Amino acid sequence: MGDSKRRKEQGTPESKRIVSWLPLTTTQSSEFVRVSTQGAWIGIGLLVFGWLMVRGIGPSLGWWKIVG
Repeated sequence: MGDSKRRKEQGTPESKRIVSWLPLTTTQSSEFVRVSTQGAWIGIGLLVFGWLMVRGIGPSLGWWKIVG
């Protein structure tokens, strides 16, 4: 019995390829979008934290002075 028939009989959903010659499935593409979006938000959060550290927290604690 072939793998395709076994999947159909078991009821497991098959993931379709985005393009026939590219070995990426629609499930993999949606997972990539989810992970990259999450990574972008983490990066934005780190950027805001760094900016607050340089402009607010560091000078208020006397770690350095902002000149300008």
